[in-house]
Amino acid sequence: MSKINFFQEEISFPLSHKRILKSWISQVVEQHDQIIDSINFIYCSDNYLLKVNQQYLDHDYYTDIITFDNREDDSAPIDSDIFISIDRVKDNAKRLKIPYKHELHRVMIHGILHLLGKQDKTEAQKTEMRKSEEASLSLLHI
Repeated sequence: MSKINFFQEEISFPLSHKRILKSWISQVVEQHDQIIDSINFIYCSDNYLLKVNQQYLDHDYYTDIITFDNREDDSAPIDSDIFISIDRVKDNAKRLKIPYKHELHRVMIHGILHLLGKQDKTEAQKTEMRKSEEASLSLLHI
């Protein structure tokens, strides 16, 4: 049985539909012929994620998500910590004029897609990532 967990750091964040979200994430991972050992979503503030970004990636800027792949081998079951700044997600949703929950789910699956091998460094990769995000989001029924 896969383990998908939800935590909070420096914020109070009521995540709804946890069972549905776990099922959705598991479905996306299974479609890519992968197995989950453990995925920890850590919802946090901008400042908390900035500290993580500085400490572990030597980046000095705000971001909406940082995905740590804790596997030594990509063929091993997924073991990951995914940090998501709720402040960034809210700001991005407002800027993009989309519902906050949609942006939250997009960011969550973005982290999962990185674990499944998707990249977004080049424009072509970004386009492919967006297609994969939309395909994955179409499977979520809340």
